[in-house]
Amino acid sequence: MKASDILIVDDEIGIRNLLSEILQDEGYTVATAENVETARRLRQETRPAMVLLDIWLPDSDGITLLKEWAREGLLDMPVVMMSGHASIDTAVEDTKIGALDFLEKPIALQKLLTAVKNALKYSKMQETVAVPTDKLGKSPVIAELLNRLKKAAEQSPTTVIMLTGEAGSPFTQVAEYFRLPQRPWIAPNVEQWLKPNQDWFRAAKNGVLYLGNIATYSLEVQNAIYKMIAQRDPTNNARILAACSRSLNDLVTHANFDHRLGEMVSGFVISIPPLRAHTEDVEAIVEQIALQLVASKQIPLVKFTSTALGLLRQYNWPGNFDQLRQVVKNLALIAENGVIEGHNVTYILEQYRNHFFSEKTTSTEEIDYNKSLKEIRQDIEKRYFEYHIFKHNSNMSKVAEEVELERTHLYRKLKQLGIRFPRHRRNSKDKKDDE
Repeated sequence: MKASDILIVDDEIGIRNLLSEILQDEGYTVATAENVETARRLRQETRPAMVLLDIWLPDSDGITLLKEWAREGLLDMPVVMMSGHASIDTAVEDTKIGALDFLEKPIALQKLLTAVKNALKYSKMQETVAVPTDKLGKSPVIAELLNRLKKAAEQSPTTVIMLTGEAGSPFTQVAEYFRLPQRPWIAPNVEQWLKPNQDWFRAAKNGVLYLGNIATYSLEVQNAIYKMIAQRDPTNNARILAACSRSLNDLVTHANFDHRLGEMVSGFVISIPPLRAHTEDVEAIVEQIALQLVASKQIPLVKFTSTALGLLRQYNWPGNFDQLRQVVKNLALIAENGVIEGHNVTYILEQYRNHFFSEKTTSTEEIDYNKSLKEIRQDIEKRYFEYHIFKHNSNMSKVAEEVELERTHLYRKLKQLGIRFPRHRRNSKDKKDDE
């Protein structure tokens, strides 16, 4: 598909053909899918400008697919839901998840064309605000980062680019610097890497294959990625990007890391500065995050007072961009009359300090050597698990994956250490991830 396509997802061939003919007559380029699996594959290949998505499909349903795209960060295009049997409650639920509009079948021609026109206008707006430089800031350290990215883009496509940074760094936003218009952008999730006979490198021909954060992958997934890169065809000009939230030196000594993969993806290393190194950008980043959350209907429109922004600039941000995004979302939910005051910021940040995350380091000065070895070990383990619970916003599926424990073992360990993770911080999307 081309990036300008409209994707129609409907199991009824008559409806697919009718909608396709109407939209093609209007000058649009259209792709079609008869089920969720085909729609999922087409979305992985490239981002359509918009999607017309039926609720009732043979292998799953449109709402489940909508939630999946939202959960995996793939809902960056407008989706208009369609159904001939849905209620008003269903339409409202769709828009809460992230759908832009809802059309009831049979669809009137004018309603269809109006919905498509509005969706494409919204899609164009999303492309405009998704400029990496706007997301990252304009400080000297970001200017240096962008200069480094420019040099990396000038390298041969066979040179694998590694993005390194602390946990919570904006890896995906930085990776999108290399995204090319009307070219494939392939970013498989963990489960997709393990699918047999799936050549993601070939799917990314002349585009970009983004591996994601390899520091969080199991040895099985790492091995699958290594084999794919080792067997790649160097003539297909697909750029490979990887991210890593641990230092490469740490990974070398890590028992659950494939050192061959580490060497293979370190052709051109780019370090992403932590947020505390450019807090002068916080105000602009907050505005960008708020706009994105409003556009995806996760928060209402809000305004930050100068005092609130000043307090956000002064914070140390141990969780970097991911923490800032979560703080903005939480602030919007407690704002009164759409205004975020200084006392709101103080309250939320205090909650993080007291309940969610210890910002202390594990330096030797903070270790009480009068305790027994068992007690010291428990203290360090507790701090370790609290950090990962905070980092992943209490999403225990992601915590279990990163600390490499089965869910049942993880819960047992947390109970032993007396750790209570704050369930009330999760929204419906997080809960779905955690199921």
